[in-house]
Amino acid sequence: MSAASGDGLDDEPPYRWPIPPPEGWTADDLDRIPGLPPHTELIDGSLVFVSPQTAFRGRCMRLLENSLLEQAPDHLDVMREMTIKLDARNRPEPDVLVFPVEANTGPRQTWYRPEDIVLAVEVVSTESRARDREVKPRKYAAAGFRHFWRVEEDEDKGLPVVYVYELDPATKSYALTGIFHDRLKLTVPFEVEIDLTAINRRRGGSAGTRD
Repeated sequence: MSAASGDGLDDEPPYRWPIPPPEGWTADDLDRIPGLPPHTELIDGSLVFVSPQTAFRGRCMRLLENSLLEQAPDHLDVMREMTIKLDARNRPEPDVLVFPVEANTGPRQTWYRPEDIVLAVEVVSTESRARDREVKPRKYAAAGFRHFWRVEEDEDKGLPVVYVYELDPATKSYALTGIFHDRLKLTVPFEVEIDLTAINRRRGGSAGTRD
């Protein structure tokens, strides 16, 4: 028997990872499996766990959510990190969503329908790069999301770069309509202008970073 480490971890019961059924998990299982980490997604019947949050990703989601919420017309709402039940085996969680107000069903709601999504935004991280660049856009297009933004970090400046896509209904695939540095300005799905250099700026105008 090994000596106790003194950090209390030896007293913790071992975590039991959920064992998938032979046909894989379903979208409804996300609300029933006990002990799942926050923001677990379902992709093709498999559970996908996210890595710890980075400051860039968290601040980027905050900037986009606040900016979209301030500028969206009254009939639209904005939410971050809520799942969409695409089908029985896929329930991804975009980083930011825009949808009609009437799609809200109450405080215990955990997912939205694909037909309600006006805009889905994914902020790319190292561990999610393949999903955010390839897997999720393909699934979002197939589900009929008309607008999709992919946000990457400009590693030289530490600022967001927004890749804007619009759905081609004939091919059910996305077409790149613009790449935005420093400032994003669009007229669809509604008129919106976002100062991307404000990612670290707090409400009072300070940068919010240490010297």
